[in-house]
Amino acid sequence: MKRLEPIASELHCTLAELALAWALAKGKDIVPIPGTRRRMHLEDNVAALNVPLTDDIVKRIEDVAPLGFASGTRYPAAMMGALNQ
Repeated sequence: MKRLEPIASELHCTLAELALAWALAKGKDIVPIPGTRRRMHLEDNVAALNVPLTDDIVKRIEDVAPLGFASGTRYPAAMMGALNQ
């Protein structure tokens, strides 16, 4: 998301760190489970704990990517019909 890059740059973090930090900031009842295949990605995941998100930054993120903007099915309709058959 190109529009999130300036926020990540301002916070000196990667987009992955920013996304995970945002999820962690949403509440104690939210437990993101990031996947990783490489040590570098694991280090990004851990570094997300140190991204300083203020309420203003969370609002800026949600202005770019409002809650629910990425909702929908995982696959196109034609493929959804072929699942679990």
